Amino acid sequence: MYAYIKGKVTDIESNYIVLDNNNVGYLIYTSNPYSFEIDKEYNIYLYQYVKEDEISLYGFKTLDEKKLFLKLISVKGLGCKMALPMLATGSINGIVDAIERENILYLKKFPKIGDKVARQIILDLKGKLASDSSENKLVNEELVEALKALGYKPQDIKKVLPKITKEKLEDQIKEALKLLLK
Repeated sequence: MYAYIKGKVTDIESNYIVLDNNNVGYLIYTSNPYSFEIDKEYNIYLYQYVKEDEISLYGFKTLDEKKLFLKLISVKGLGCKMALPMLATGSINGIVDAIERENILYLKKFPKIGDKVARQIILDLKGKLASDSSENKLVNEELVEALKALGYKPQDIKKVLPKITKEKLEDQIKEALKLLLK
């Protein structure tokens, strides 16, 4: 199982990118391949899908996106190829909000998601996603307070918060400092 891979994008197609890492090109299915740029280096969070006749890599720009994908594919009747387009056309917060509010119409706007699958998503995930996002808010608040204590202005801190990809507070602070010093 892979956690992430770092490399340069060498090819972009309609549903995947090719990421070069040490002269090996990895074909990685992504929700929005056109959000990447050729010859630019990325840190891609991975999910490896293994089936009898298939081994595929699914990649995500952020850890939150990967976590939501993993929750979505845990739903009965919802596979990788159905969950990935949901991340391409909907925001993470929008999807979580739709599940928590039981907004079936919002979920049905995604390709191949019908009434039955939308109801199953709500049944399986309602109440399980909000706790994840509140944890992130708590960590973000701790991160904001730590950066304020170091003398950074709130408006500068707000600009770097969406770019933070690390999980541990200590790593988040280091990453934020690097971004703030640019």
